[in-house]
Amino acid sequence: MILSTKGRYGLKAVFELALNYGSGPVSLKKIAEKYDISESYLEQLFAKLRKSGYIDTVRGPQGGYFLALKPDEITVGMILRTLEGDITTSECISKEVCSRESICATRVILEKIENSINNVIDNITLADMYQECKTN
Repeated sequence: MILSTKGRYGLKAVFELALNYGSGPVSLKKIAEKYDISESYLEQLFAKLRKSGYIDTVRGPQGGYFLALKPDEITVGMILRTLEGDITTSECISKEVCSRESICATRVILEKIENSINNVIDNITLADMYQECKTN
């Protein structure tokens, strides 16, 4: 499983908002320049994140984006699922019932891998990411 640029860039951009939490809005231009990401691409990602209620915006010369929730209330999983959809190791795992489920030797392993991934991303917040960066 490889995350697309939506997930990778979106997580970086939201993390930048977490780094600036409480300091006012951050412009798309600043984020785009720091991470070498297109402003128009960031606008698309932020539109989804705003619709989900994770970020908000202020218009005007001093405007920009900011977290709508505290960094310890937003998990990596929330951001990735908003941008990528469900995180899965295989299409057959995400379907309700697989016609070969009873004879599939790999399904149990794929489910365990998927559960492990979801456990990690659902238990790491933006605040945790910030703390991890501070210690490294």
